[in-house]
Amino acid sequence: MKQLLLSQWMSGANPLESTALSGASGQDAGGDLFQLLLSQFMESTSGTDTLPALTAVPSAVIAAPAAAVNPLGTGADRLAMDNGSSSAYDGLISATAAKYGLSPALIKGVMEVESSFNAGAVSTSGAKGLMQLMDDTARGLGVTDSFDPAQNVDGGARFLSYLLRKYDGNVSSALAAYNAGPGRVDRLGLTTDEQIRARLGELPKETQRYVVKVLEAAHRWGLQG
Repeated sequence: MKQLLLSQWMSGANPLESTALSGASGQDAGGDLFQLLLSQFMESTSGTDTLPALTAVPSAVIAAPAAAVNPLGTGADRLAMDNGSSSAYDGLISATAAKYGLSPALIKGVMEVESSFNAGAVSTSGAKGLMQLMDDTARGLGVTDSFDPAQNVDGGARFLSYLLRKYDGNVSSALAAYNAGPGRVDRLGLTTDEQIRARLGELPKETQRYVVKVLEAAHRWGLQG
């Protein structure tokens, strides 16, 4: 069931539509997929998310529009792309995860979806590096070179940790805000995982897919330890 839902989602079929799956309402189908992935991610990373005291994030970054962090990139959307691997960055990811109280699997999930672990990735919207930071966002996070893996991962993880604290540890809300911008998530009032599950269709389709893809990737990385 999971693979059917996921394949439909990735291929563009919207499981929120009533015709996406026979015998199930679209909302239930989307919710089932989301809940399954979220539960699997939480189980595979149990005990790794500690989130220490909130690291200050400049107000300019918090108030940034959706374009502040790259929307879901595709192969055609990226100007630079390769089949990257996380292995070159495992030490960096582990250290950064410990610094910000994040699950290494979650950071890897974001990096995989954002850049396929390509430190030189550039989207057509101008987002750069492993965690696809826009220039204004990068500057606000103290990143002077978005192509420097250490700076980029630190900036992206810092912002992600802020979002997790802002949304009280609700991973899906934090991921939606990382992709679409916290302003949009706040305006919709989607501040908990349950609200995201029940009202996923109110988010842009690219953000819906982004959240699902990151949860799927993070679950896989969590299982690998």
